Amino acid sequence: MLKSMTAYASSEKTFENLTVNTEIRSYNSRHLDIVLRIPNSYQSLEEQIKGLIADQITRGRVEATVQIRASIDNACAFEVDEAKAKAYHIALMQLRDLLQLKSEIPLDLMSGSGIIRPKDVDIDLDAGWNVVRESLAAAISDHDAMRSREGAALFKDFEGRLCYIEKCMNEIEEASSGLITHYKERLQERISVLTNGLIEIDPGRIAQEAAFLADRCDISEEIVRARSHIQQFRAIMAAQDPAGRKLNFLLQEFNREFNTMGSKTGNQKVSHIIVDVKSEIEKIREQVQNVE
Repeated sequence: MLKSMTAYASSEKTFENLTVNTEIRSYNSRHLDIVLRIPNSYQSLEEQIKGLIADQITRGRVEATVQIRASIDNACAFEVDEAKAKAYHIALMQLRDLLQLKSEIPLDLMSGSGIIRPKDVDIDLDAGWNVVRESLAAAISDHDAMRSREGAALFKDFEGRLCYIEKCMNEIEEASSGLITHYKERLQERISVLTNGLIEIDPGRIAQEAAFLADRCDISEEIVRARSHIQQFRAIMAAQDPAGRKLNFLLQEFNREFNTMGSKTGNQKVSHIIVDVKSEIEKIREQVQNVE
């Protein structure tokens, strides 16, 4: 089953006083690359989160954002750094005396000094992990469904192009039949033009040379291998394993067979058909880059 590497999904789960929102985006990449954004207080869950993602996704750049909100009374509590506050106040008093200021020192001069800071809140990581895991699992499931839908569309596109290539191969095979007769006639015509019909060549020798040329230009082996590649391509698409790398390698072999056909054949019609086939192979190759 083909799956795309490009997809998006999100999920939000709430349990008691915790709400977790998870977003997953994925893009094309040669390898699995997971980029995770998570609150600092939950950094210890990073490896567990990445492990869940890696269990379901084998290839691509995955960007996961996990937002965790706690609705407890002291979740946004603050505390005062008393030692820093006293030292800062003394410094301000000295500044007032130095400048002989008569007014009181406003409190806003102490803002941004780090005197008032968020209060550390005890976090239940086990409870947090349970909600994160539930939200992440739902997002991964939706993400996988989207990748499967995209993969089904790619499968349909590939199948259509493979059918067209098979049709072209039938035309190539038909146009390449009767090579010996073709080359025998061409040799006789050339000899007749060059000698003005004054020299008569042994028909057996002409047949021998024609057979030699036909053998050099025979592309039957390449056609057999190309048909085998099509069967393999379909088998890989239908398999459950990730297919992107295998299909990409198979397309290289596929392209090599048609390059060989193009260099060996002397048939103009076959050459034009091969150009069309190579164009289709290139279109498939571009789409395969998005397959997991």
